[in-house]
Amino acid sequence: MDRSRERTRDVYDRIAAHFSSTREYPWPEVESFLDGRDGALGLDVGCGNGRHAQGLAAVCDRVVGVDTSRGLLETAAERANDREYAGAVALVQGDASRLPLATDSVDLAVYVATLHHLPDRERRVRSLDELARVLSPDGAALVSAWSTAHDTFEDASADDDVGFDTTVDWTLPGGETVPRFYHIYAPAEFERDLAASALSVEETFQSSGNCYSSVRSERKTS
Repeated sequence: MDRSRERTRDVYDRIAAHFSSTREYPWPEVESFLDGRDGALGLDVGCGNGRHAQGLAAVCDRVVGVDTSRGLLETAAERANDREYAGAVALVQGDASRLPLATDSVDLAVYVATLHHLPDRERRVRSLDELARVLSPDGAALVSAWSTAHDTFEDASADDDVGFDTTVDWTLPGGETVPRFYHIYAPAEFERDLAASALSVEETFQSSGNCYSSVRSERKTS
């Protein structure tokens, strides 16, 4: 097994219950993206506790939530059962750079707060290519990553065009800290990685210290 993926999985398995308890509400940027959209199949890449899969389930017939952490998938299953949308959501342990879905199968996707956990540019771009592969020709997705514009990193030294790797501690009840790997994107770098992928960018913006992009597959219906 790739040790970098295993480390990310193990970290989130370890903090899953506490992490999930702090992630009750969907991001407003995701809600805005989903507003007025619908589809047959929705996809949440890096679904965590399922808070955005729940939003997808409200506008799609079926939803697949993918996450590397079995612990987080368990919290997502609990949420889906408690809120009575479990029948619409399939939760799958998987890798963002090798999505377990068919080509052209997804109408609507969110890939937020996950890209920055992949350990190198090759895998980050590959994951964007995978998102492009599974999107239908008329499908749309929202991608996000932490940015150097975030207040947390305002004193960090970083080139305007290139981000940096770091760890961000998660503090468990009792005070134990668990380091999590992040690649903090410079906005120009985020745009370059999107341009290097098979995605077609419709809009890129910054909000709450994150880079966002509304994207489609480069394949278009004629």
